[in-house]
Amino acid sequence: MVVVMGTAATEEDIQRVVDHVRVVGGEAFVSRGEHRTIVGLVGDIEAFQDLNLAVLPGVDDVLRVSRPYKLVSRETHPEPSTVMVRDVPIGPDTFTFIAGPCAVENEAQTFAAAEMARAAGANVLRGGAFKPRTSPYAFQGLGEQGLKILAECRERTGLPVVTEVIEARDVELVTRYADMLQIGTRNMQNFMLLKEAGRGHLPVMLKRGLAATIEEWLMAAEYIAQQGNLQVVLCERGIRSFEPATRNTLDLSAVPLVHTMSHLPVIVDPSHAAGRRELVVPLARAAVAVGADGVMIDLHPCPDEALCDGPQALTKDEVDGLSADLGRLAEIVGRRPLTAPPRK
Repeated sequence: MVVVMGTAATEEDIQRVVDHVRVVGGEAFVSRGEHRTIVGLVGDIEAFQDLNLAVLPGVDDVLRVSRPYKLVSRETHPEPSTVMVRDVPIGPDTFTFIAGPCAVENEAQTFAAAEMARAAGANVLRGGAFKPRTSPYAFQGLGEQGLKILAECRERTGLPVVTEVIEARDVELVTRYADMLQIGTRNMQNFMLLKEAGRGHLPVMLKRGLAATIEEWLMAAEYIAQQGNLQVVLCERGIRSFEPATRNTLDLSAVPLVHTMSHLPVIVDPSHAAGRRELVVPLARAAVAVGADGVMIDLHPCPDEALCDGPQALTKDEVDGLSADLGRLAEIVGRRPLTAPPRK
């Protein structure tokens, strides 16, 4: 069961609901969205009904939700949500272009990639300071040094930064430098990390796990929302299948399907799905056509020298051409392409 607070509800109104629920032995999880606050209730549903919460000041509606992912469900929140990354929206009316290097390797490479992203019209800069890799001998990222480089890129370009956090203990550290936390495919069900990200104030990009069902993906998002953070963007990045010709199989059907099940925005990462540069552009175009709220693209000034995922990184000419395609396609499907934030 969830309690949907009205847009004019005060903190006192919210606390009154929480107190009533606790009186009958229940738990209340407050999740604050951009426009609404939702209180998720855990406990005896019959006892909650006896409380008659709907008559309390500030309460807009009380819903008995059948979905196991209650806070991120369309049943709770019928209208699609928009998540703000600083001043950049990710949601139903716009199309957001996220681009940057898969890994922060050094200052020169990252600054060059950030300028490539901005010149191509990207709205958000991506870059990995922490890199969970299949091989323990592969490049693992620069850690805090990489975060500092990304923060300097934001100062130079004006682009907000999204970067991956891989351990719960590092959420506070990454939050000091980033504008959005990314939880990668390998950590989609790292529940301690999800909870810690949910307790923070930054928006979270949650990638789908390598072999996760859509319901498992949404339940992972519920872990974040339950801790109070409804600012979650889902990222479809391909799932493991029997087919070895591509790195993963991009499940584009997940985009419109999830939009019917959840109010959260959904973006697509064709770079990590394909693993091959020549497939990234057509898959990104397809993402626009199926209703994605944005795409996230790998680029690199010298892909052949990249320490991580060079074969899937676009060059300057390729990313410039893709950006033009995305703008035209977004307008065709009724979305407003965004411009890059102004330089500071």
